[in-house]
Amino acid sequence: MPETTEAVHRNAGVTVRRADSWRDRRCFVGFPYDLYEGHRYWVPPLRRDQKHTLNPKKNAFFEHGDMQLFLAEDEAGETVGRIAAIVNGQHLKKYDDGAGFFGFFECSGGEATAETLFEAAAAWLRRQGLKKMRGPANPSLNDTAGLLVDGFNRPPALLMPYNPPRYEDFLLESGFERVMTMWAYYAHYKYADATKLRRGTELVYRRHPGLELRTMDTSRFDEEARTIRRIYNEAWKDNWGHVPMTEAEFEQLAEELKQIVDPNVVFLLEDEGEPVAFSIALPDLNQALQHVKGGRLFPLGLPKLLAYTNFGGVHELRMPLMGVLPKYRGQGLYAPLVLATVEEAPRNGYPACEMSWVLDTNEVLKNALEEMGGVKDKEYAMFEKTIS
Repeated sequence: MPETTEAVHRNAGVTVRRADSWRDRRCFVGFPYDLYEGHRYWVPPLRRDQKHTLNPKKNAFFEHGDMQLFLAEDEAGETVGRIAAIVNGQHLKKYDDGAGFFGFFECSGGEATAETLFEAAAAWLRRQGLKKMRGPANPSLNDTAGLLVDGFNRPPALLMPYNPPRYEDFLLESGFERVMTMWAYYAHYKYADATKLRRGTELVYRRHPGLELRTMDTSRFDEEARTIRRIYNEAWKDNWGHVPMTEAEFEQLAEELKQIVDPNVVFLLEDEGEPVAFSIALPDLNQALQHVKGGRLFPLGLPKLLAYTNFGGVHELRMPLMGVLPKYRGQGLYAPLVLATVEEAPRNGYPACEMSWVLDTNEVLKNALEEMGGVKDKEYAMFEKTIS
């Protein structure tokens, strides 16, 4: 067991300490860019976005949450890892299960480094009165979340994580257990068979003659975003681990997505004029971001990002969200939403789409995606261990 104090954790030549100063935070943000430099598949997120996420003055998560950052250093003082311990107030309000979270985990060292980082995060969460630690969440399941456990030889889609295979071993060796598996499905229009989706869509419209499908109206973007938030919070409330987005969190997300959304592949289903379901597909901006060296927009990053975005460099989608109001659940309303995406995406320059993530327990959607030719392209997981 590592030697432990409130501020410092030591084990096998590794020291983990709180990262509180602006220099520490700069190191915390910059560590992955050094760790993955030259890596073929890791896609560098924009540094400004990472700083924004960790800034209590700019990220709406901190209205109900708290976070402590830690850095790991070897005997020479070199940074060899990082982790954040996270309290999610919205999660505790909904579940009251004593669960804290860890996130932003990266480690260039071995098992001892990882173990010491996990213990530092666990000790801080224990001091907050929490009994178990779950993750990774960066900082919540409404953000980038999950550990990649299969599919390492392909870049991640927009807002999806990437990590080396050894991270799963680190978690298991430190006493974590897998508590949920999530899948990323990949579909290309050349190999998609929408026959069953079309039949399902026809059946849905016969059962609900008042249903109409439309695309997002960007001239009423804020109103449309509020509608999607309302459906999302209702539709997902019974899903594993779901935590409702606050109004401020959703406004923040909507403002970020407003810059990249393509309304031709965002759909709403209305029953007699009342929105009851939606799906959102986003251009996979990671196809452009992978060319932005070091996650820096200036001086050369922004021109590259714009060039790849505007001249055909982004030719795939990611569908991160779909929601159906509970009263319509089990009636196949996903069919017209998925069918519309499959049909309209190629017409708008996107021949392929990743649908992620899909919970392993969502048999209906998994079966529907596989029947249309979608394949499980990547596997993600959430892990948990008792810390009390």
